[in-house]
Amino acid sequence: MELKKVKGKNRGQVMLYALSTCGWCRKTKSLLEELGVEFSYVDVDLLSASEKKEIMKEVEKWNPQGSFPTLVIDRGRCIVGFKDDQIREALGE
Repeated sequence: MELKKVKGKNRGQVMLYALSTCGWCRKTKSLLEELGVEFSYVDVDLLSASEKKEIMKEVEKWNPQGSFPTLVIDRGRCIVGFKDDQIREALGE
């Protein structure tokens, strides 16, 4: 499985679990890009069945509902859904 990486300011490890068809996921990606933050992401719906199963275990550690977008910052904070204010605050904006 290949993570996509977006270059920007290093604000710690920022990982976005998303769906390619999800409008809220697109808004989250756009916000991170607007803030100029370096982040990695994976569009879970584009993975093979075995990769999807593996990545969903990771998502569900942070977000038991397994919903999207799931944003994990520095392996310590998780923001589920598009929450502009929480994302900005967590990234020091």
